[in-house]
Amino acid sequence: MKHISVKTMFLLVEAGAAVSMLVLTFLLSAMTGQGWVLLAGALLTACALVWLFLLTLFFAERLSQFTSDLCQSMDRMISGGEEPARAEDRETIFARISYRLSRLYNILQENRRRVDEERQELQTLVSDISHQVKTPVANLKMVADTLLAKPVTEQERRDFLQGIRSQTDKLEFLVQSMGKASRLETGAITLEKRDGPLLDTLAMACSGIVYGAEKKGIAVEVHCPEDLRVSHDSKWTAEALFNLLDNAVKYTPAGGKISVSVEQWEMYVKLDVADTGKGIPESRQAAIFRRFYREEEVHDQPGVGIGLYLAREIVTRQGGYIKVTSEVGRGSTFSMFLPVR
Repeated sequence: MKHISVKTMFLLVEAGAAVSMLVLTFLLSAMTGQGWVLLAGALLTACALVWLFLLTLFFAERLSQFTSDLCQSMDRMISGGEEPARAEDRETIFARISYRLSRLYNILQENRRRVDEERQELQTLVSDISHQVKTPVANLKMVADTLLAKPVTEQERRDFLQGIRSQTDKLEFLVQSMGKASRLETGAITLEKRDGPLLDTLAMACSGIVYGAEKKGIAVEVHCPEDLRVSHDSKWTAEALFNLLDNAVKYTPAGGKISVSVEQWEMYVKLDVADTGKGIPESRQAAIFRRFYREEEVHDQPGVGIGLYLAREIVTRQGGYIKVTSEVGRGSTFSMFLPVR
């Protein structure tokens, strides 16, 4: 049956109906011996054939129109045109197919939108990485050309090697940061929340800034209840806290102060990292969490502008959020909110 066309199927149905009615007419005529029965049966058969023929024409026309509309709708879907029109009668099979086509169109449009967004993000990412890599690579080439072009003293050689080490450290930090961000974004790393003491996580984060803070004479204070336990991923939460603390050390002048305080709320635990640095203008506070964002006046400081972005990603993926309050000349406070459960 699957290989028979619709037209052939209707012709077979009409022929079967005509033969059946004629056979029944002859049988009735033979049984009754009445000639008018044969005539009436022939007329009924003719009427039935006419109506079947009209039904076939109507259905063929409707099917042809639907096929044409279907092809046009699919062409518009492929080209990303307007949404296909839905049939007014929702009880027919054509309306059900039209409804599913409309849903398919919306799904395709959403997938196309996501692909466009991912393409745009990829282009932005490549541009940002290129911008970040360009400066250290240019510096390395300049140092290498200088060493190849002329003889240098031992002290100059040591200075050049120190510069090379500094630029390679920056490239290494960039690669590591991008690796962490990429693994978080693609789901290669799954944060595992476990109930544990928050003080241990704070200690892990603070250990990474001790040397930098001592070098600048910055006092670091930590206020956290020893028995406070929170459901969190200790390793990655420490990474987020370290990024906040590292930023505080970078932008707090020598002799300043950094304070870390913890406050337990009903549904969240609030961690504040406050510094006495230069502060952030209100107009830029929303932008600082963007990947690779750095203010023009701090380009002399080490870093690539990905620490705050990573911190926000880590906290967000645990069901929390980060906000900042700051005033130029009076320091900044980064508040991290982690859900209790």
